[in-house]
Amino acid sequence: MDTNGAFRLPTNEIKREKLQVAYKRDSLFGQLQLKEASMAIVGLGYVGLPLALHMASKYRVVGFDINSNKIFKLLDHIDPSNELSEVDFIGKDIRFSFKENDLSQSKFYIIAVPTPIDKYKKPNLEPLKAATAMVADNLKKGDCVVFESTVFPGCTEEVCVPILERISRLKLNKDFSVGYSPERINPGDKNHTFTKIKKIVSGSNDIALDLITNIYESVVEAGVHRAENIKVAEAAKVVENIQRDVNIGLMNELSQVFNALNINTDAVLKAAGSKWNFHNYFPGLVGGHCIGVDPYYLIDRAKKFNIKTQLLEQVRKTNEGMVEYIVNTIIKNVWPNHLKTKWKVLIKGITFKENVSDIRNSKVIDIIKQLRKHDFDVVVEDPCANALEVMRYYNLPLLNEVTKDDGKFDVIVMAVDHNQFHEIKELDSMLTQRGFLFDIRGTFKHLVSNKKYLTL
Repeated sequence: MDTNGAFRLPTNEIKREKLQVAYKRDSLFGQLQLKEASMAIVGLGYVGLPLALHMASKYRVVGFDINSNKIFKLLDHIDPSNELSEVDFIGKDIRFSFKENDLSQSKFYIIAVPTPIDKYKKPNLEPLKAATAMVADNLKKGDCVVFESTVFPGCTEEVCVPILERISRLKLNKDFSVGYSPERINPGDKNHTFTKIKKIVSGSNDIALDLITNIYESVVEAGVHRAENIKVAEAAKVVENIQRDVNIGLMNELSQVFNALNINTDAVLKAAGSKWNFHNYFPGLVGGHCIGVDPYYLIDRAKKFNIKTQLLEQVRKTNEGMVEYIVNTIIKNVWPNHLKTKWKVLIKGITFKENVSDIRNSKVIDIIKQLRKHDFDVVVEDPCANALEVMRYYNLPLLNEVTKDDGKFDVIVMAVDHNQFHEIKELDSMLTQRGFLFDIRGTFKHLVSNKKYLTL
């Protein structure tokens, strides 16, 4: 018996199979699926690294970053941001590189570099422009470039596309296509991870939109939302963070009013929150790379069209002013103890948000600087931050843990809501006789029973 013959497909099935393979090979999506072409992720930070690793579970990926030290760590399966574990690297078809030549073989590019602001609160597009130029040097006919970096509406088509066309000497939608799919990474959040957050996608034409949709749909369990056009996708990302900025700003302003009226803000919010349609936001510091940065991109863009953004600018002023408000509150509460000449303050937490190691754009740093200007002796503790990085960035010594052996403090500021801090039993014993606890987030009241407790 011819056993091989028992497994042969009918002639019509063979033809259909060949046609399907031929179709796949004729499309960029098919080439990526068959790993006949690779994709490149440019920028391997909070956004780019998880994106690259998830894409590498389905496709052949080049993970690129200009930081060679970061690449060496990634080659050892170490995430410099401490967001991913060694397990996340296992079984992924990815090659990490800091050499630009390694981008040349890719046909699908995703750019995920930072888009910060400068000292004048203006958009700093230099990292994005440099990354775009690098991709343009390697761009070929039939390629597609997707941007994930947060920008103002119109940036992709008005800033990035001209760079791609000028350097590559190719034409958009004739020789190559582009798309925009804003990142939605939330550092420190182990529940809302990359695959569980719906992805917005957009493209410069219908073919590009289908391609980008298919690629993201293949790795994002939550699915995708196809935006009407690239500008809509760009605007949606900015709005996501502006909405949070506005709501936190409202809470910050209300907390100042209620504190002046001797009303507990947390109690007010709990009472208001009993209504079904009340949105729970809380007062606090607004730092980091998104909420405290992205509004300036839309503010700057609006000014170019002579549009006033009074609300957005006032909210930014309110949230930026919380540092001064906190410092002034601390000063007012230590001032009656006028016999002391040197106040000792313990700051617990220095990262820009809870449960992350990133110290960049942290508003806690501004609190420390202002307290030092007022001659406070400041000690800083953070179990998540890296002491060497804190010294390098801010010339500030950092302790991993402060104990009773380090003496007593006049003020303890719970600046960041790290999970490790919730393991603390009490802080009364670490405070001087008239010492007090200032809890920015309002989650550590249980740590003091015989000392003054302050919060926003």
